[in-house]
Amino acid sequence: MGGYAQVISESKILGVDFLILVALGTQDKKFTRLLKMIDLEIDKKNIKDEVIVQAGATSDYTSKNMKIFSIIPIDEFNDLLKKCDILITHGGVGTIMQALKLGKKVIAIPRLKKYKEHTNDHQLQITNKFTKDGYILTCNSEEEFENALKKIKEFIPKEFISNNKKFVSNLKSTIDSYK
Repeated sequence: MGGYAQVISESKILGVDFLILVALGTQDKKFTRLLKMIDLEIDKKNIKDEVIVQAGATSDYTSKNMKIFSIIPIDEFNDLLKKCDILITHGGVGTIMQALKLGKKVIAIPRLKKYKEHTNDHQLQITNKFTKDGYILTCNSEEEFENALKKIKEFIPKEFISNNKKFVSNLKSTIDSYK
């Protein structure tokens, strides 16, 4: 499926309609559970917005409600991320950090081992930490997802401030201590 640039221009970014970007990451495992949750909420009219999905390994999922792409070229993905009002994503640090740096509202649904969506539950640990610190909303079930959708438009994420300088300084000190 193509034409996502056309979708952006038709979306009323500053109006009533919002653009929701969904990013499932580049995992080789499917993440159908998340797309089913979104479809359910659209059918229940809890999502009335334009939904564009970068589905990766889940690109064979069909939906009458969402525009689904396997992979969106990085420049175009970054443009969509800048323009979206809400990012719904898996629990990958890279995608979450990129959205936080842009001040985006994020709902994260971690891939879980019990559903064979990942090899372990590290995404659950990552998303819980980001949520505890006030940066994002995390959900693990359909009920939690419905509640997050009700909260997200009023949710004000904590401003992201990088601690790279402190990390580099600590790393340098540690390395210097071995000299």
